Amino acid sequence: MKKVVKMLLSVLQANAVVLDIEANLRTIDDAARQAAEAGADLLLTPELFPVGYAPLRLRSELDAAVLPAVRERLAGIARRNGMALVYSLPAPAGGESGRDPLGGAGTAAAAGRGWHISATLVDAGGRELLSYAKVHLFGGEERKAFSAAAEPPAVVDFRGIRTSLLICYDIEFPETARAAAARGSELLLVPTALSAGFAAVPQVLVRARALESQLNVAYANHCGVEGAHTFGGGSVVAGPDGTLLAEGGDAPALLFAEVGAEAVRAARDEVPYLRERRPGLYQEWDAVLLREPGTPGDNQA
Repeated sequence: MKKVVKMLLSVLQANAVVLDIEANLRTIDDAARQAAEAGADLLLTPELFPVGYAPLRLRSELDAAVLPAVRERLAGIARRNGMALVYSLPAPAGGESGRDPLGGAGTAAAAGRGWHISATLVDAGGRELLSYAKVHLFGGEERKAFSAAAEPPAVVDFRGIRTSLLICYDIEFPETARAAAARGSELLLVPTALSAGFAAVPQVLVRARALESQLNVAYANHCGVEGAHTFGGGSVVAGPDGTLLAEGGDAPALLFAEVGAEAVRAARDEVPYLRERRPGLYQEWDAVLLREPGTPGDNQA
């Protein structure tokens, strides 16, 4: 008989303090302790939560030299609480020099080329299992402070469940979730920083991504006011049929949901979206669009 693989996932929805790393790490540590006491295997935290979400302030005020120590402290939180952790931080882009582009001289665009928004999964021993850099940057602030990455989401086996990472705006594009699913992912972990007023993203788009790519999606958002940004909460966990397994309101919360691989495999057997795709045909369609003036992608870099 095939073993049924499930795990208890926890999702932190909270209010960070911009550039108050100590306070934000305490929030994560407290949540990890509570999640561990409840028997959770993993804690998912929001986008850039350890430093707060304020792209332009991070670029101009954050001392990038502290980031390796912050990563080690986050690994320590995982070890101390005996559970895996997903966190999001600024990270140097590959191939860049060792200068500090967050606080150094030069234009905003030049500074942005040196850094990605990253997400990292560490296991209960604090060992890095998976990393990802954000592909779709949202808004002018992010584009000035960071650069868009280009690597597809990787997949790792975590407690018997094939797991991938995306970040915030990435999940709003069906192509990114499908790229993870096509590589075998059964669980997408998504740190986010979604402003208030966009409730359709978790309620419609995240659930649609889960349904159309037939995987579990966990989406962890900030709540409250952080600097110039007001966040709406609304964190969710959606199953491979689009059903909500957990849902947050607009206040701080720690959500729990049981996720597994069996429901994913059953959904993919019942309606084989992934097997019945025609990627070669879609590439032909895209090639025709690129030859036609006035198409939506014409002005994109």
